[in-house]
Amino acid sequence: MPLDIGLYRMAHSRSSPEVSFSRRELRDLGIALIALSVAFAIFFAGGGARALSGILDRGVVIPILVSLLTAGLGFLLHEIAHKVIAVRFGQLAEFRADYGMLFLAIVSSLAGFIFAAPGAVHHQGRVTSRQHGLIALAGPVTNAILTVIFVPIYLAGLTLDSSLIILIGSRGLMINLLLVAFNMLPFGALDGRTVYQWNPVVFAVVFIPALLLTIGAFIIGFGF
Repeated sequence: MPLDIGLYRMAHSRSSPEVSFSRRELRDLGIALIALSVAFAIFFAGGGARALSGILDRGVVIPILVSLLTAGLGFLLHEIAHKVIAVRFGQLAEFRADYGMLFLAIVSSLAGFIFAAPGAVHHQGRVTSRQHGLIALAGPVTNAILTVIFVPIYLAGLTLDSSLIILIGSRGLMINLLLVAFNMLPFGALDGRTVYQWNPVVFAVVFIPALLLTIGAFIIGFGF
């Protein structure tokens, strides 16, 4: 989506670019955050009538809170990472939600699976292949870091015998692994294609472990 050229020139006139968020960007981030949290809450509750009845019987707050702290946080920091690195390289960058895809995420979760492509950070300006690759890599790397952070949370839940903390830790680990593997696929507009075109070795180092760990987590049912 084209961005305002005047704003781009203003951004480049600054000696040290600063990260800022427009009202529209904050609105889009907020809507995407809520929609994804609801979609993942429905998906992990089993989808369809089973999910809705389960959530209504046990309460809606905890499932959405868990999704907000895991899927929502992973999405939000992923997109902010793209923006921060893009601005660092002198770009004008803003997140734009894809409302059609957000609707699809909720509908698919009701059907018992989930397809989430909530939007993207669009940036303008001249960048080298390396800079473009690093901008794309920033999101998946952020999710990889979150995966590591959720490990001690999961272990703390085991130590304290807290089912809620265990759920947050395991689901946060699982979802962020999935976000790394999915976004690093070398196809279409996904981050992996840009990273692969820049540096196939870096692509392989990030993508292959994430893919293997995600497949393993799905096989054992971790986080569900």
